[in-house]
Amino acid sequence: MTFYGYKRPDGRVGVRNKVLILPASVCASDTTRIIAQQVVGSVTFNNQQGCSQVASDQQLTMDVMAGYAANPNVYGTVVVSLGCENCQMDLVVKAIQERTNKPIKQVIIQEAGGTLKAVDLAVRYAKEMVAEASMLQKEEFPISELIVGTECGGSDPTSGLAANPVIGQMSDLVVAAGGTSILSETTEFIGAEHILARRAATPEVHDRIFEIVHRYEAALRLVGEEVREGNPSPGNKAGGITTLEEKSLGCIHKGGHSPVNAVYDYAKQVEPKQGLVIMDTPGNDPSSVAAMVAGGAQVVVFSSGRGTPTGNPISPVIKITGNKLTFAKMEDNIDFDASPLIYGQRTLEELGDDLLQMVVDTANGKQTKAESLGFTEMAIARVCNYV
Repeated sequence: MTFYGYKRPDGRVGVRNKVLILPASVCASDTTRIIAQQVVGSVTFNNQQGCSQVASDQQLTMDVMAGYAANPNVYGTVVVSLGCENCQMDLVVKAIQERTNKPIKQVIIQEAGGTLKAVDLAVRYAKEMVAEASMLQKEEFPISELIVGTECGGSDPTSGLAANPVIGQMSDLVVAAGGTSILSETTEFIGAEHILARRAATPEVHDRIFEIVHRYEAALRLVGEEVREGNPSPGNKAGGITTLEEKSLGCIHKGGHSPVNAVYDYAKQVEPKQGLVIMDTPGNDPSSVAAMVAGGAQVVVFSSGRGTPTGNPISPVIKITGNKLTFAKMEDNIDFDASPLIYGQRTLEELGDDLLQMVVDTANGKQTKAESLGFTEMAIARVCNYV
């Protein structure tokens, strides 16, 4: 199976061809919104961080910003900063250039002479990039070039019974084809981390799985909190999930049955053709998806028993549910119905094949429901914000 995408100068393959208007901080976010509204083919997001952060917290923000610019779905980036924030322009540009050699332009609002002059300059840069991007032709590539992120949120018992096993089947197919699948949400491994660790390809990966789980629990205890006080969430409980361990057993199904080959820190660059890997992300869905996209995921597959509209500005998000009532009620948001597995109407293998075909169709340009609605909401993890 193959797909058609865009070969980037850094060797990676994109399934979208966007120009990113990147706000270096919260103080530049409204300006980037104005810029993106004037340039068809460009995207931006509301960055709530970038200033007034301690070093470790700022690093998470820097990694997401650099990763978004480096994501192969992005042709080039116009970085917009206020000028006096912690995430200074030179730091942001350096972080991006350490990951990719794609086109990059810079606009500093305070140096440009205010918002209107900054907008005028950035719009010119962005339109030039969009014109350049439009000249690229799609080429055919094997699935081994794909990095697929997997996520679950608003879970109910059907997530563990149907949607996540179908994602796991799809994940195994991607891995078998030589591609990469990312399993995320460390706090939702708790109670099942020993099962994941048994699948580690090396002793180092085995130990890292336990390390990231214990680190999250310890970080919350430092501020007098317990992860079980916020997880499962009220929506999980209303859907019928009774314990964190039950939720975790459902969560890890997204990783299928492949060996775990690596563990990546939040938003770090994921290498292609790595098989199944784990990224250390929180259970908060938008910030977990953001990390995988920053790591290079061109497509994200997201299960939700209760239903969610979550999208992303850089990579398409495919929504899947195992709850037939949710699919009927939220058909505007959900792309794939996995409930036939529960009722014996379809096999796991059949549904896994269908989901992989949807991933390929999405890679080839078919819009997801979130894309068609223009949903680009996202978040970036904060130190101690792990539930």
